[in-house]
Amino acid sequence: MQIRYFATIREITGQTTIAWDQPANTLGDLLRQLTRRYDSRFAYWVWKDDNLSDMVIVLINGKDVRHLTGLNTPLHPDDIVSIFPMVAGG
Repeated sequence: MQIRYFATIREITGQTTIAWDQPANTLGDLLRQLTRRYDSRFAYWVWKDDNLSDMVIVLINGKDVRHLTGLNTPLHPDDIVSIFPMVAGG
């Protein structure tokens, strides 16, 4: 699986793209693993209580997980997961 980080999330992780070979059956599993890896600054952006924060957009193969099954969205080894901070503009 490939994970891509953008903007503030990229700054927190210190990486643009990583190859992820750890087992993660769902997006929730993956985000919990990434939270353990990157700690509280990552958690601040990604989690709100036990749900996906409204401060990030997560895409799996270009599809917003909010239009899929959220944290329960199944993952596959060939998926591309992109994590963006929510951006507001004017």
